[in-house]
Amino acid sequence: MPLPLPRFHDDARVGQLYLERVAEVSQEAGRYAAEHRVRPAREDKVRIAAFGIDAQVGFCTPGASLFVPGAVEDTQRTLRWLYAHLDRLTGLVFSLDTHRAFQIFHPAWWKDAEGRPPAPMTVITVKDVREGRWRATRHPEESLAYCEGLEASGRYVLTIWPYHALLGGQSHALVPAMYEASLFHALVRDTPTHFELKGEHPLTENYSVMAPEVTEVKGQRVGEFNARLMEHLLTFDRVYVFGQASSHCVLSTLRDLRQYLERTDRSKLGNIYILEDAMSPVPAPPLEPLPPALDFPRLAKEALAGFKAAGMQVVRTTDPIP
Repeated sequence: MPLPLPRFHDDARVGQLYLERVAEVSQEAGRYAAEHRVRPAREDKVRIAAFGIDAQVGFCTPGASLFVPGAVEDTQRTLRWLYAHLDRLTGLVFSLDTHRAFQIFHPAWWKDAEGRPPAPMTVITVKDVREGRWRATRHPEESLAYCEGLEASGRYVLTIWPYHALLGGQSHALVPAMYEASLFHALVRDTPTHFELKGEHPLTENYSVMAPEVTEVKGQRVGEFNARLMEHLLTFDRVYVFGQASSHCVLSTLRDLRQYLERTDRSKLGNIYILEDAMSPVPAPPLEPLPPALDFPRLAKEALAGFKAAGMQVVRTTDPIP
């Protein structure tokens, strides 16, 4: 039987900013664990992880600079699922997109011929840089090399994003309701939450928590595959994935998981469960004609079908955990 929601949880507050209620959550955790006889996570015979990708204020709270439409409802469904299966979920793992003002995908990195920064959602191509339509305000040679490497990968072209997930700011934090759930799970199941920061190197985008989009720029290493996190995920028998956005950070993380498991042990692809109703795509920019690489909802839909065809499980939060 699914477990009930804790007393402090309120669906209506999921999209709101507030100070996490640590005292109330911890008090409820003690009562809840005793009443429902929830055992410590270390006693689980089947180890299950809930892997949250960038469930942060900057993506999941209305009014944030990169709010993903649908994220509030995704988070509500995720939290109901998480609380219902608290006694089955051995560990929680969260990635945290982590940025500063001067990074290659932020406006401060670029300027046009009049010295103006690009507007958010501007696309900067290799051709734009070579012809001088956009000039890097720092590391110009490396910036061009990055654009070349990114386009050569065939995954994305450089998109200028609004300033987001800035370290030290509110948008960097987990959504308060999600943070309360992580604390509640830690106390009820007697196990720490695993947090993984990503995206700090200024010369590369880092949609995936497993690896940046480009790992080398003009001979300089700007990132590498996150083997330590992969090892941690492989300690679980099943990994349930949710978060934002399905067209970018979730998609890229799942792609890296898929590629790693296809190289090492294809039988484990079936251990990855994608909660399709716990994620949403970034809307496509208002461009006419719309370049295929910027049709983000289409990219997310096609990727999900590809992951399923590869052997990953595509499920919903209302499906029982087997």
